[in-house]
Amino acid sequence: MQSGYYQVTGAMVTQFNKLDVITNNLANVNTSGFRRDNVVIGDFERIFQEKRDELALSNNTKEAAKFFNRTVNRVPSIVDRYTDFSSLKLRYSGNNLDFALKEPDLFFAVQTPNGIRLTQQSSFNINSQGDLVTKEGYKLMPENFRESANRSIHIPQGKELHLSDDGALYMDGDKIEKIFIARVKNLNLLQKEGNTLYKMDNIENNIVQINDEGAFVKQGFIQISNVNAVEEMVSLIETNRLVEMYQRVMTTQMDELNKDAITKLSTTRA
Repeated sequence: MQSGYYQVTGAMVTQFNKLDVITNNLANVNTSGFRRDNVVIGDFERIFQEKRDELALSNNTKEAAKFFNRTVNRVPSIVDRYTDFSSLKLRYSGNNLDFALKEPDLFFAVQTPNGIRLTQQSSFNINSQGDLVTKEGYKLMPENFRESANRSIHIPQGKELHLSDDGALYMDGDKIEKIFIARVKNLNLLQKEGNTLYKMDNIENNIVQINDEGAFVKQGFIQISNVNAVEEMVSLIETNRLVEMYQRVMTTQMDELNKDAITKLSTTRA
């Protein structure tokens, strides 16, 4: 068995998957509230050993079999995929319906067809019913949405909409509603849904409205993507080069080594 061929094939598939992540980051470099994704690459043997240690039965694999499969077990693979919330960038827009969160672990809650979801996108509109919605039409949740049948923020017609730093909305000086702003303590529990929405298990009971005093949101600003286009392009070039290198190794394994083996095997000694 040409174990080297299988090892290189697995490595190439891993790089293809990494390319998908990089290209998605680049495609959303201008998407408001987008957080870049990244992957951690390890090897199958380490993953297998971690799971093996959790089993009650001992490993009875023969030593010869372990040695034979060792090179195949070292195939690189993606062991983890995560979203990077480390940086926060705001840009002035001047639009009164742009609300940018000022801390990386803060989120708005929106009502989607699949239930409540969290988001950090910062550009909103007013729909035909007068409700505050995202660009996709999802309603922004008020602070008391769990205790009230009303799960929307209605904006009456008036002169000027003002947002305070704590998320309270005022129209012509009168308070009309307060936006639900949640602080997520463990960002690892969030699962991406699309490019700007996040879900988590039992989300309505696990998210909590911030109750401490402070400046959490800024009107007239948008929260831009934390994708660094230069870094992603460098990573894209490096990954493409690795794919090309693996392809050359595969060609060597299948063509040159096989040709050499066939030639030697066909040689008849006198």
